Amino acid sequence: MSMKDRLQTLPLLPGIYLFKNSRGSVLYVGKAKSLKKRVASYFQKQATDWKVHALLEESSAIDYVITKTETEALLLEADLVKKYQPKYNVLLKSGDPFLYLLITEDPLPTLKIVRVQKEKGRYFGPLIHKQQARKLHDYLINTFRLYRCKKSIANGCLDYHLGKCAGSCLALFDPTEYFLRLSLAIDALEQNRTSFLKKIDVEIKKQTEALSFEKARNLHEYALSIDTIFRTLETRFTPHKYAHDILINAVSELSEKYETTAHELEKAFDLSRPPRTIDCFDISHFQSTAIVGSCVRFTNGIPDKNSFRRFKIKTLTIQNDYAALFEIVKRRYKDPLQKPDLVLIDGGKGQRNAVLPLLEGTPCLSLAKREEIIFSDNYPEGFGLDETKSIGKLLIYLRNYAHHFAINYHRTLRSKETYDDRKIHNRKPGAHK
Repeated sequence: MSMKDRLQTLPLLPGIYLFKNSRGSVLYVGKAKSLKKRVASYFQKQATDWKVHALLEESSAIDYVITKTETEALLLEADLVKKYQPKYNVLLKSGDPFLYLLITEDPLPTLKIVRVQKEKGRYFGPLIHKQQARKLHDYLINTFRLYRCKKSIANGCLDYHLGKCAGSCLALFDPTEYFLRLSLAIDALEQNRTSFLKKIDVEIKKQTEALSFEKARNLHEYALSIDTIFRTLETRFTPHKYAHDILINAVSELSEKYETTAHELEKAFDLSRPPRTIDCFDISHFQSTAIVGSCVRFTNGIPDKNSFRRFKIKTLTIQNDYAALFEIVKRRYKDPLQKPDLVLIDGGKGQRNAVLPLLEGTPCLSLAKREEIIFSDNYPEGFGLDETKSIGKLLIYLRNYAHHFAINYHRTLRSKETYDDRKIHNRKPGAHK
């Protein structure tokens, strides 16, 4: 498959992409909000940018890994650059690419920014934005007065009287209040985001009423940075999270080895024949509402986009994965001739049992996240899927692909609804509906 043909298989989803040479060595690792659009830009720049031209001349393959968010793509990019040391990546090559906030285990703990987890204490992260990590650190230090000076002054140092120092310099320092403030800072780092941002809003109003507009503006900047940092913390990223995706990377690998994989599927799950077409279903929702579904089809290990389907759930207003799956499977196979050789459900035993009555004559598997437990007719109690084997690679990749297809559709609908709501709220009085 040529580089440009490979481009057509890339999804419009966030993730990381890897340019490789003919020996399989990684030449460049990049991140993208939309893999297809970002990689396509390299071919547009080739004629004007000598570095891009050199990269494409030396490359013979493009692999990719889909991630849930842009933030995860950023973190995974940093980890892979550190791991592979690609020739064309000039940043993030040495040292630990991540930052961490550390609550130390000193007799009087404090908050620090570190790159290496060698000191005893409680770590929060990883973080990737140095400037924003610094703002978050400084905001917590100043707001909760966690700064400890090394002085010993009976009446306290100048920073203490300016409201910056924790007061550890005082001869009669009482650590009780300090530990209370430290616990509030930990609450903020433990994802109590709503309460944390509410405190910032209260402080902004207080500073505004006191005509301290510069302080209010700085607090607003902190709020913007904290929003980004909290999204990073919420990802709970670990380099191992995408281990199985990094093993597969390319759809081309799946298609090249699909003949063998199909026979392994037939044997493993007692199928009547090697499956050529596999459909995977997934459900997505936002806070248990606005439920949508997706169905993606792979034919001989390659996404068959003409057979992809997206569904707005019509029969439910609250989350019920079983009922939602029943609805979309029934709608997808309204014409029985549309059934594939094999169906894969994103879920556990319950999700699979919910749709079995609709799939008479068509084998059905379900794959539960986290533990990667696969359920089937011959394994009704499930077994752990080996992520390093060809069957595991294929089914996990297919499940992830369906998951991201559903999420992408969900985001599109939510964006449209937000836009429509704004048009209604911004309509001038007397305007026609």
